[in-house]
Amino acid sequence: MKFMRLIVAGFRRKKIRTVLTLLSIAVAFILFGLLAAIRQALSQGVDVAGADRLVVRHKVSIIQQLPGSYEADMEQIDGVSDATHSSWFGGIYQEPANFFPQFPVQPEEYLAMYPEFLLPEDQKQEWFRTRTAAVAGRATAERFGWSVGDKIPIQATAWTRNGGQKLWDFDLVGIYDGAEQGTDTTQFLFHYDYFDEARDFGQGSVGWYIVRVAEPDDAVRIATAIDGEFANSPAETKAETEGAFVQGFADQIGNIGAIIQAIVGAVFFTILLVAGNTMAQSVRERTGEFAVLKAVGFTDTHVLSLVLMEALAVAALGGFVGLGISWFIISLGDPTGGLLPIFYFPRKDMAVGVGLVIALGLLTGLLPALQARQLRIADALRRL
Repeated sequence: MKFMRLIVAGFRRKKIRTVLTLLSIAVAFILFGLLAAIRQALSQGVDVAGADRLVVRHKVSIIQQLPGSYEADMEQIDGVSDATHSSWFGGIYQEPANFFPQFPVQPEEYLAMYPEFLLPEDQKQEWFRTRTAAVAGRATAERFGWSVGDKIPIQATAWTRNGGQKLWDFDLVGIYDGAEQGTDTTQFLFHYDYFDEARDFGQGSVGWYIVRVAEPDDAVRIATAIDGEFANSPAETKAETEGAFVQGFADQIGNIGAIIQAIVGAVFFTILLVAGNTMAQSVRERTGEFAVLKAVGFTDTHVLSLVLMEALAVAALGGFVGLGISWFIISLGDPTGGLLPIFYFPRKDMAVGVGLVIALGLLTGLLPALQARQLRIADALRRL
């Protein structure tokens, strides 16, 4: 590029100011990347929730159990192609701080309902035929250093075993991966039949149902039909799409998206002022130089382009370094030690970050560029 030497010379003019401006922009984009990953984690995979899946829970509260007989009734409803169930176990591994989701499920049905859970065929078959078997997601297995063949002791907090025993032992026979980046690989899954027979109370009940619908566009009608099926029963239901169900959990701690957007907006408004002031000051200091450039043949458009390109270069250098650092930090994994089941830099947010870099460069450079373009040679040289 023919202006590159002039742009580099502009950077060198006030080195400390240039470095501080670049650092300010980089920090802003590091914060942007980290907040994007946290927002994605706290939304718990809403973006990858199955559009063809409904979650059916107790109408009063999810902690209320539903009868196990509801599954067969749901599968008779027009538009329902399959149904299975899951329950919250809520046990402790070693110490209370070691939180991860544990669910008793029907293995064959659950894997069919969630094809994004990838489990090797030999491990899958072992899970199916071994009553005390369990499988864990890759994130949880790596967090605790588990390997296939390990014995996993889980201490119950609510679901005690017959006789009041709290310790449940499971044989880890498989570790599953996710088909998509946002798939939850923190779950610990084991046989519902083993759980139901051995627990101290609540036999025959389940926590909630997952229902697959033949046509996603028909989900609202089917949800209404399911709730109508069990209306006025001792255990009425609330059916909703899986995305709405997951989003409901995320909303319990506030509107994460709005909070993060407010923080990012405040940070970028501040950076816009800082970078804009830097560019304006740089142009004012080089008034004579721009006049000389015009005098030797640079057109008004050339001068405008030079200033805009310098502003874009500052924004790009600081912004892309910041995005790169945030991506590297996020790639190291969940910094909370397991509290965030999904932690990655979404591609759409990375694209938004690139757009913000370009917007920052244009906005901070436009006004100084227009001022430099309108500069009259005689007036500028008179100030030298």
